Amino acid sequence: MSTTLPLLPEALDGCCGTVISGVISAEDAERTAKTFKALGDPTRIRLLSLIAASPDGEACVCDLTEPVGLSQPTVSHHMKQLVDAGLATREQRGRWAYYRVATEALDTAAAALRG
Repeated sequence: MSTTLPLLPEALDGCCGTVISGVISAEDAERTAKTFKALGDPTRIRLLSLIAASPDGEACVCDLTEPVGLSQPTVSHHMKQLVDAGLATREQRGRWAYYRVATEALDTAAAALRG
């Protein structure tokens, strides 16, 4: 059984113009995709949240393991992904690594979607 759909009025012919302004460049799209790929894991989002909520805006990897229920090597792996994506910074202090959220990277990713 076929269905006949109504035709659109001619006044709507020009409604689908070509988008040329506000389009993200190929390089920015790659960078933004890397950011969102890193954010595609719930543990990584929790880690960023824990760091951002810490009193000094930074956290030692040793303080992140218990809240997420993962071993130190696993947390370090997740943090490496976040650092590589530019979402966090890492500072080595003796034996421990301390992390901060790179808020400007989050702002940039959000702005890319707003256009």
